[in-house]
Amino acid sequence: FSGADLADGSCAHPTIPGRVSPLLPANHVTMTKGTGLVHTAPAHGMEDYSVASHHQLTTDCLVDESGYFTEAAGPELKSKNVLEEGNEAVIKMLQAAGSLLKEEKYVHSYPYDWRTKKPIIIRASKQWFVNTADVKAAAQDVLKKVKVIPTSAMNRMLEMLDRRTFWCISRQRCWGVP
Repeated sequence: FSGADLADGSCAHPTIPGRVSPLLPANHVTMTKGTGLVHTAPAHGMEDYSVASHHQLTTDCLVDESGYFTEAAGPELKSKNVLEEGNEAVIKMLQAAGSLLKEEKYVHSYPYDWRTKKPIIIRASKQWFVNTADVKAAAQDVLKKVKVIPTSAMNRMLEMLDRRTFWCISRQRCWGVP
């Protein structure tokens, strides 16, 4: 059957009793990758976030800054590393619920940190965004007083900030910007 046959459908969550998840269309889901039916993790990728935003879904993040499941993920997953023992715990939960149809090793195409060469998990974080011309202009004035090396990077940064309608100030990158 085609994906259109599933429109407006729903399915039971495999590990959270009583939770129903809607079946939603998404342009990034294709027949060439995976099964065509995928989970959506709005806090862990741009495509999923776009689908969730379009359908007014929450973007809860169940993973902390260190890559461990939070308390909100439930007692069976709390404090487990997502890429290590967390995977095994999820498999056991699916088996216990009778929801695991097949298990096989799969090399996931995670993005990798260029410094550590380890896989990283994209996750949503709280930030504040500015859309006020006065605040934006003041921030740009202050930025002009910062010594930037190479100096050519200053103009690129100011132009980038000027083009953006919304922008945020973030301290997530400890190594900074040019």
